[in-house]
Amino acid sequence: MEKHGNQTHVTTEDARGGETSNVMRWVLAVGLFLAIGALTVIWVTGALVTPQ
Repeated sequence: MEKHGNQTHVTTEDARGGETSNVMRWVLAVGLFLAIGALTVIWVTGALVTPQ
């Protein structure tokens, strides 16, 4: 963090408070696909079990 008069300049790394690896994107993507898969299985099995 640098101060120039009344302005404070913060680096991108300091502003984000962490690193910029793409691990969280992978976690969110895998979780999304697992949720979609689970809901699809529940929907299909419910449709197969329910009498016409």
